[in-house]
Amino acid sequence: MTIGVPKEIKQRENRVALLPSAAWQLVQRGQRVLVEKDAGAGAGYDDAEYVKAGCEIVADAARVFDSADLIVKVKEPQPREIAMLRAKHTLFTYLHLAADRALTEGLMKSGCTAIAYETVEKNRRLPLLEPMSEIAGRMSVMIGAYLLAKHNGGRGVLLGGVPGVLPGKVLIIGGGTAGMNAAQVATGIGADVTILEVDVERMRFLDITMHTAHTLYSNPGALLESLPDIDLIIGAVLVPGAKAPKLITREMLHVMKPGTVFVDIAIDQGGCAETSRPTTHDNPTFVEEDVIHYCVTNMPGAYARTATQALTNVTFPYVQRLAEDGVSGACAKHPELKSGINIQAGRVTNDAVAAAHGLPFSAATV
Repeated sequence: MTIGVPKEIKQRENRVALLPSAAWQLVQRGQRVLVEKDAGAGAGYDDAEYVKAGCEIVADAARVFDSADLIVKVKEPQPREIAMLRAKHTLFTYLHLAADRALTEGLMKSGCTAIAYETVEKNRRLPLLEPMSEIAGRMSVMIGAYLLAKHNGGRGVLLGGVPGVLPGKVLIIGGGTAGMNAAQVATGIGADVTILEVDVERMRFLDITMHTAHTLYSNPGALLESLPDIDLIIGAVLVPGAKAPKLITREMLHVMKPGTVFVDIAIDQGGCAETSRPTTHDNPTFVEEDVIHYCVTNMPGAYARTATQALTNVTFPYVQRLAEDGVSGACAKHPELKSGINIQAGRVTNDAVAAAHGLPFSAATV
């Protein structure tokens, strides 16, 4: 099989879908790997490393898409990439389709089989999403702490405090992978941290592992009561495959202090606040009701080398199986991969995506 790795073209997306070391393993097993020129440059991997691994460097994305059967990416295809997809292609990447009807319809029209990293589910876990959730969670506190500086429009609160001064307060909505990693960093710098969660067993786990963080059962009343005292809010809500619920209303912003910072990790799935809208690394923030919003849709792209390594660690076994056995064979050996098939032969094969857009659902066939 021919595997294609195009250069990511989403704004400030510097990750690459395949490490040279992973590409070498594929080549050794008889696969042909095409890598677009400079695809790895943003993550610190130059073309020479891919050539040494046995890859072919091609001049542009069109040649990658024309020749490849399996397209491996990091972020969802952009409009000019969608136009190059065909029925012969298997696309393996992050998609977040519930938040993007135009992308969903474009993939349906292409006829390709689109497998989303973020909906591959194994033992109630999302193994291909977890590494990026870890990075985004850790980043969220670093970013929030910086935005709280007065010169950035924030409240001028140092999250860790100093002797004789109370620390800042952090509220994390969601105690999953992203939320837990946010809590690790926030407690590590000495902030006063509360995690809102609905799963009681998860709260028990967090209570045991996060010794200095508080847990609180999540409901609208608890959220509203918490907001007036908070300096940094982190939205770490996830419903696999579905749009994020809008837990923070515009009215709730009115009870927050001016200069409060809100980092919405859930923005890839539409965001968990009514006021959230996608932003970029070039223009990451906006202000609504005196609250600073950070809603960058590809947060881990800022730390491209770390993120590329973490992503390839978990995606490579599936890339190898797809290359050697095709979609049906790979799903037979890794049944969890079937849950990642979001679009197949013009049909929506993920029920949450279908529900989000009011489109017919049809089970994937493998």
